[in-house]
Amino acid sequence: MDRVALRGLKARGHHGVFPKEREEGQTFIVDVTLGLDTRPAAADDDLTKTVHYGIVAEEVVEIVRGEPVDLVETLAERIAEQCLKHAEVEEVEVVVHKPDAPITVPFDDVTVTITRSRA
Repeated sequence: MDRVALRGLKARGHHGVFPKEREEGQTFIVDVTLGLDTRPAAADDDLTKTVHYGIVAEEVVEIVRGEPVDLVETLAERIAEQCLKHAEVEEVEVVVHKPDAPITVPFDDVTVTITRSRA
């Protein structure tokens, strides 16, 4: 299976279990790796035979900016479900970064990684 990856998609969202997270929001960063067969598109040099990663990027950002959820896991699941709506996509890995998570000790990042497929 071939891979198309989008790295570092950034959007402000209001996700989290604490009131401050819901009120003020924070930046989330998303990496998406789409698994699909790119051979038909490559053979015909035809965008309609592959996934349009520009559209996927817009959809991911819309989800992050959209309806708040408590858990980053839920946010990742919503993103994966949207990616799998594209007929060409057979599998997706979603990594959601929450670099401003409310943690009381020094840290670089918090991530949740999920993999989903049609099978």
